[in-house]
Amino acid sequence: MIKLCGIRRTEDIEYVNEVNPDFIGFILAEGYRRTVSPEFAAELMKGLNCGAKAVGVFVDQPVEFVFEAVKKIGLYAVQLHGNENPDYIAELRKHTSAKIWKAARVRCREDIFRADKSGADMLVLDSFSESAAGGTGKTADWELIKSTPTDLPYLLAGGIDINNISEAMKILPEGCGIDVSSGIETDGSKDLSKIKAIMKIVRKVDK
Repeated sequence: MIKLCGIRRTEDIEYVNEVNPDFIGFILAEGYRRTVSPEFAAELMKGLNCGAKAVGVFVDQPVEFVFEAVKKIGLYAVQLHGNENPDYIAELRKHTSAKIWKAARVRCREDIFRADKSGADMLVLDSFSESAAGGTGKTADWELIKSTPTDLPYLLAGGIDINNISEAMKILPEGCGIDVSSGIETDGSKDLSKIKAIMKIVRKVDK
């Protein structure tokens, strides 16, 4: 299972259609290099003709903004990458039937446990950064993640690329997957050759 995150160009959608990942991610939080507006994400979705499901990435944004984006874009899931708590998630569930994923920037086991008990449907376990909520290209603490049991399935994120994805796949329990963004880019844009190389490895393991 794999999510290609940071989709932001028409070319990116063309690449997605060619390789057919499980999920694609739109960064809908403001102020990031890969940020797109809900309106532009909705336009990009018009070109999607494969089976990939769309995920919107949000960081501490109003519940109203999130569920309006779900409707506008047709999101399968919302990925909460900030300090959203169980009350926030409970309120969000009142307004949308989209799946809710909670990201954890992993420094210690407690970060994972807290996300696991947040009321989400799935986790995204990412590397920790003081300066950014995600998308840093920094590798997460895989040994800590591997040794910490969770009740929920998760996507492993943070600094995954063609050089370490095989190792990353080895630590994943059944039902879990990979979230990749910077590792499929060259000079800040999605690179089809890198996408294909990573997809080949993931699909081989998935089989």
